[in-house]
Amino acid sequence: MATTTKLQPRALVRASGGPRYAVALAVDALGTGLLRPFLLLYGLTVLRLSPPATGIAMTVGIVVGLACMPAVGRWLDRGARSTVVAASMLVRVLGVALLLATPTGNVWLFATAALFLGIGNQAWPAAHAALVATVAHGRERDAALAGGRALRNAGLGVGALLAMACLAGGTAALQALAAVTGLAYLTAAALAWSVHVHAHSATATAAATDRADGPAPRMRALLAANVIYVFCLNVPEIALPLVLKTQMDASPVWSAAIFVANTVLVVTLQVPVTVLMSRFPRRSVLALAGVVLAASYLGFLAATSLGHGWGAPAVATVSVVCTIGEIIYAGSATALVTALAPAHVLGRALARFQLSTGFGLAVSPAVITTLAPHGAAALWGSLAATTLLAASAVATEKDQGKRLSGCVRRAPAGS
Repeated sequence: MATTTKLQPRALVRASGGPRYAVALAVDALGTGLLRPFLLLYGLTVLRLSPPATGIAMTVGIVVGLACMPAVGRWLDRGARSTVVAASMLVRVLGVALLLATPTGNVWLFATAALFLGIGNQAWPAAHAALVATVAHGRERDAALAGGRALRNAGLGVGALLAMACLAGGTAALQALAAVTGLAYLTAAALAWSVHVHAHSATATAAATDRADGPAPRMRALLAANVIYVFCLNVPEIALPLVLKTQMDASPVWSAAIFVANTVLVVTLQVPVTVLMSRFPRRSVLALAGVVLAASYLGFLAATSLGHGWGAPAVATVSVVCTIGEIIYAGSATALVTALAPAHVLGRALARFQLSTGFGLAVSPAVITTLAPHGAAALWGSLAATTLLAASAVATEKDQGKRLSGCVRRAPAGS
């Protein structure tokens, strides 16, 4: 039975990298919240690109950005921590600068800007997790990772609200939002770099740890399952608005309310739920997350059968269950990877995990929009079945992980 972490705000801030790093996370999230929801509008409105060209450029930027992850993993395993976090923010400054310099109708410069933004967005999660894993350990690290996610969601939400308030200004307002985003990324990068976190032992003791800790676990089932789990992150943003609009003809207010509720629940419950779950093994908690998510998908299937009168309120109610599943998943998945991976290959393990996350986020919109026209059963039934299979794969890999830990290293408690 794992030791339960107590919720102590000051200790949580220290475990998350310190006050300056927390401010860096908040500023970075604020900037991302200002631009991310409106990058498509920027291409359409400011640059006057066609919708297909804009969408393809953004997708290519996200997917090609994943190609940087092996290099990021190797960089982290050389001991770099805050430097990689700062670099992930600086490369987005370059993306914003290119965005502002792109002339009307130039899809190639827009695609290049989207690429740099994609590289930064893909590199940041692994770099942040490695930094937290360096300054915190055990269940304190899990709580710190959860705290970082809650803070980031709060910043994203505030940034998105500010951006929506500025949209009435038209093209000039979108350009101003991009400029402010660039300044936010630059400020965040300076703050992140200033904490000077470095894992000095990563290279100096590599030969010794190779013998003591052995190679990184393959985590094949975990990585494959993560591709399915991560679909839950696009449910409130893509699946539910699509279903409410096309299948239930519901007011857009319901989609907005669900999105706001999701953000508020993540911000307020991510740390407490992660702390509550710390009494159980991380792998068991991750499997439980899959069960909760699958149950919510079946709940959506039932809710959509209620018709126009009760359907939308039922979908909104079930979305709370889906968000709880998302919170449990987010609080256990990265924590499990950091617990399983030996210190000298932590960066590469986190990079592989981010590759699976990024791939899932990239393909999920296409999968969701392909299944939805075939009816609620095709969409929610498929998601429920595959998520249950993913949860089963996570759970059955448990004994293999324990045997590996027992043979080559001492696994942290509750992994």
